[in-house]
Amino acid sequence: MKSREQFIQDLAPKKFTKVEKIWLGLLIVMILAGVVAYADQVRSGLQVTNLNDYALWGIYISNFVFFIATSFVGAATVAILRLTQNSWRTPLVRIAEIISLAAIIMAGITIIIDLGRPDRALYTVIYARFQSPITWDVIIIPTYMVAIFYLLYFPLLPDLAILKKYYSETKPRLSKWYGKLSLNWKGTDKQKRIQQKSIKIIAILVLPLGLILQTIDAWLFSSTYRIGWNSTNFGPYFISGAFVAGVGTLVVTIFLVRKVKGLEEYITDYHFDRMGKFLALACLIYLYFNANEYLMPAYASTVNEEVHLDTLFTGHYSTIFWFVTIGGLVVPIILLMFKKGRSPVAMFWIGVLVVLASWWKRYIIVTPTLLHPYLPIQGVPESWRDYFPSLHEWVITGSNLATALLILTLLVRYLPVVAIQRTIDESKLEHNDQKRES
Repeated sequence: MKSREQFIQDLAPKKFTKVEKIWLGLLIVMILAGVVAYADQVRSGLQVTNLNDYALWGIYISNFVFFIATSFVGAATVAILRLTQNSWRTPLVRIAEIISLAAIIMAGITIIIDLGRPDRALYTVIYARFQSPITWDVIIIPTYMVAIFYLLYFPLLPDLAILKKYYSETKPRLSKWYGKLSLNWKGTDKQKRIQQKSIKIIAILVLPLGLILQTIDAWLFSSTYRIGWNSTNFGPYFISGAFVAGVGTLVVTIFLVRKVKGLEEYITDYHFDRMGKFLALACLIYLYFNANEYLMPAYASTVNEEVHLDTLFTGHYSTIFWFVTIGGLVVPIILLMFKKGRSPVAMFWIGVLVVLASWWKRYIIVTPTLLHPYLPIQGVPESWRDYFPSLHEWVITGSNLATALLILTLLVRYLPVVAIQRTIDESKLEHNDQKRES
């Protein structure tokens, strides 16, 4: 069995490598480009985008819904695993918590970007209407953000105290920061009881908060009574889709962190096998809701619904539609049925496919419906009959994704992505069990 010092040395944060520094540089360049594009958008107005009276929601809202979905699944997965006390969860939960925090922060920023001018965010508070889902979105997002922060922070306290001591001689300044953040953690029985109780309360709260957040976002669409959105199925449809997007993101992130940090001994093939089964189940459930969402209108379609479905099945958006359906759901389900498909490398590429398909899925949920209003489009510019993001929109969206990745990268750099104290405790328990058996 490894000693305590060996565990700490393995799991303590390491310096940035040369490749990681290049990665950071690329992210910063993308973020700066987005800042310049956004400043021009604020100065010139939304005319620099291709948004208009019909396509009033576009790539920004697609990105917002994707971030919300990713954040929800990370937090929900962590909450469920913490409440059920599954021991295999230890190497995974902190990465999931970090993803959730980065995603929910960027969801809040993205919705402000979509408003055009940041000062308009105040209008959602000053002129709030409690019967509007937008008002409840404004309330639930900050609440959810705080809950996720504490879900990450409270379990970190023992590890922060360990890192304070570990870096006391080699990096005293860093040690000082870890000491402040550890809140004078000594590992006493009283502290442990308070910590465990706090984690349990937050884990219980996160689940309904996440469900409420996803459902409110679904209501933002379905309450408009537009073709393609006017469905009572939209709440569970969004939640099941969120699990696919979130688990796919978790798989990709865990694979990269495992490879870069050299954590193959702690994040094993067994963990990827379990996540593969979870992803397959999520894809199956979402595939069912997709069939329900499209087949029912196809059987009893009105003229407007028929136009909308034709646009998706055989029309302008058919390439994207079949990519997200077959490539993002059917193919992953088939591959994940086999054990080789749940190996780390296979899971990484399946996860990449699922994440890409999940993002484009949000795009085709938002865009085609808006371009088929109830009233005919008459007397409007020809460009308004279609929508594709402008360069400004792509640059700002890329900057949003880069900011989320930068937050994730920095947290992974300075926090132990695998819980040190819990890993040590579980190793001791396992060793004691083996001694008793022998």
